[in-house]
Amino acid sequence: MAAIPSTQEEDARRPNREREKLVGDRTRIINRIKAILIRFGIRTYKPTLRKAEERLEALRTAEGVPLLENTRAELRRDLARLRMVQEQIKGIEQQRLRDLEAASSAKTGCHARVRLIARVVGIGVETADMLVHEILSRNLRDRQALARYAGLTGSPDEPSARKGALSSWKCPGPTRHDPTGLAFSAVPEGERARSLVSGTDRGSAFKHA
Repeated sequence: MAAIPSTQEEDARRPNREREKLVGDRTRIINRIKAILIRFGIRTYKPTLRKAEERLEALRTAEGVPLLENTRAELRRDLARLRMVQEQIKGIEQQRLRDLEAASSAKTGCHARVRLIARVVGIGVETADMLVHEILSRNLRDRQALARYAGLTGSPDEPSARKGALSSWKCPGPTRHDPTGLAFSAVPEGERARSLVSGTDRGSAFKHA
């Protein structure tokens, strides 16, 4: 059964999804500019530089001649679109930081969980915001759904044999002092996952397990 998010929960996910779409647009524009220039033997131009438009006028083809006027005009329009997309991405990121700063005194809620997860080394604000709004907000009330998302239990449409084997694993509840709901209770030594596999254990049976 899928939980229907409220209008507030769905609205809170919009900035992260919009930023993801804008990042994809930025990558497509950059690849388009580079593809145009490669046809003329230019491979060192970086569209993301601050003075990219000024350097465009000084570009020369492999034959040493300037770019044609129509090609240069097309590249200017692409650079203008790239600047607009970068400004929109920056605006979303700055607004998120302002919202987190405004809710810095709150000890519960989505903003508190974002700040807590962002403290983990290697996880930034963007990843923490995505985890809170896209995964934890919808699955904290349903640990079985969270286990399905992580691949620990089977989904309803899987074969009965595989679903029965996977569904036998019980997702333990969060500990008492776990505001994010990510911590699990103690797991016996024999049931813990191994990060390294020795050469003698790399048989087909072990891989299947």
